[in-house]
Amino acid sequence: MTTTRKIEIFSAGCPACEAAVARINEIACESCEVTVLDMQSPEVAERGRSLGVRVVPAVVIDGRLADCCSGRGVDEEVLRAAGLGQPLA
Repeated sequence: MTTTRKIEIFSAGCPACEAAVARINEIACESCEVTVLDMQSPEVAERGRSLGVRVVPAVVIDGRLADCCSGRGVDEEVLRAAGLGQPLA
């Protein structure tokens, strides 16, 4: 039987990520092993992608991306519809 719950926070170090890290650390109990992972690292980014992380901050609990963190992320079609890649007249 596992004695700790592994909490991984995928972060870019931005203010929103730092606030999430602080809040998660406030909520964590003695059974929680909290680790902050820097998405600037290629290895961390690859692990994040393999877990389904598309936006940060994102939280993985015991190897599973939390439902609240499975946002769509960047959508090229939406960006193009908003004008990205289209020159102004």
